[in-house]
Amino acid sequence: MALAVMAWVVAIPLLGIASGMRTLTPMAVLCWYAYAGYLPVEGTWAFWTAKLVTAIIFTVLALGELVGDKLPWAPNRIAPGPLVARIVFGGLVSLIVAVTLNGSGSEGIILGVPGVLIGAFASFVLRRDIVVRSGFKDWPVALLEDISAIGFSVFAMGIVTG
Repeated sequence: MALAVMAWVVAIPLLGIASGMRTLTPMAVLCWYAYAGYLPVEGTWAFWTAKLVTAIIFTVLALGELVGDKLPWAPNRIAPGPLVARIVFGGLVSLIVAVTLNGSGSEGIILGVPGVLIGAFASFVLRRDIVVRSGFKDWPVALLEDISAIGFSVFAMGIVTG
């Protein structure tokens, strides 16, 4: 019972936060958990997340995002286009997790999307302030953010899968 509550009130919002930081990382992690059989998606509309090709595609896209984020012409995550993409993927991840927990997809979205917004805006401000105040170059701070998004995603999926 306690693990189920933690999955709803901790893991789903944390996946949202990770999606706000890196759009595709939580989706890639979710797909690997589904492919490995830890996330019970068989028999649901989200069965496609358990396919190897899906996990590979989202991993390649997530790696591309990790590289692209460090490029000087990368758009801000809080610009309308990137923010909408984060909301869509964060909502999708939250929806899939909610379905695997035999819950309401809309409740999953309601818990995950605010996390996306918190993750996007907080990580944008935090990264900018660390770079400005410390004098560090942007890429090491961005790398720490990458590691955080991956860690949050793996930790959250660990809670979900017990």
